[in-house]
Amino acid sequence: MTVEHRPVLLREALERLAPPVGGTVLDATLGLGGHAEAVLERIGPGGRLVGVDRDGQALARARARLARFEERLTVIQGSFGELDRLMEGAGVGPLDAALFDLGVSSLQLEEPERGFSFAREGPLDMRMDPRQELTAAEVVNRTPQRELAQLIRDCGEERFAGRIARAVVRRRPFSTTTQLAEAIREAVPGPYRHGRIDPATRTFQAIRIAVNEELNQLAPGLNQAIQRLRPGGRIAVLAYHSLEDRIVKVCFRERAKEGALEVLTRKPVRPSEEEVTANPRSRSARLRVGERV
Repeated sequence: MTVEHRPVLLREALERLAPPVGGTVLDATLGLGGHAEAVLERIGPGGRLVGVDRDGQALARARARLARFEERLTVIQGSFGELDRLMEGAGVGPLDAALFDLGVSSLQLEEPERGFSFAREGPLDMRMDPRQELTAAEVVNRTPQRELAQLIRDCGEERFAGRIARAVVRRRPFSTTTQLAEAIREAVPGPYRHGRIDPATRTFQAIRIAVNEELNQLAPGLNQAIQRLRPGGRIAVLAYHSLEDRIVKVCFRERAKEGALEVLTRKPVRPSEEEVTANPRSRSARLRVGERV
């Protein structure tokens, strides 16, 4: 399947990240390489980009897209929660800029066999790194009802978490994304089933976050990246839901209080109406930027 990849807030992120010509830049969530391509063009032949991602399929696509930059591109499979170890293993020193583009990628959503999307039938997988053991099926089919409700409430910010958890436990086991999505929709009260957002959206988000431990890794990853920045180096983070954005905001604020970071975005930068029209997935994006002191 050919996946169309449109990097979100590309111009705004690049302008505020301001990677210097000849600099060393970390793309902690390389994905399909859209932001990385723009960064590599900007930093020029003397620059270096280190791209990290948990998803081996995404890394293969990014390598192909960025093949013309091969001599100044380092690609590493791993999570941003272990950046220190990954950077040391690759011999990467201080950074001039770091970029995080959080959340699920176009590749993961568009390939049914990955199990991320409720719109296409596929196995309940949702692993960003297929090498790990925990899958969405295990979370859905084995988590006790009370814990499942708490997960859906905390990581999905779902108002009907209790109803959904009861319905899931009553009807499980589930083996496919569409089976689960239908059970979630039926658990939501009728008046709330036909809004702008599919009723399964928040629960799928919560399960994906649990499978990949996304929130647990975010603050450590941000702090490790900030610590590696040279004075004047910048970090830019794109978040797509309030849970991620809150962690970024708190992390930046804490590092600012310590005198290690200057926050450059008083309020997060949001996509324009034109971008949202062209790429509806960008509608929830929030960009925050800080500069190492």
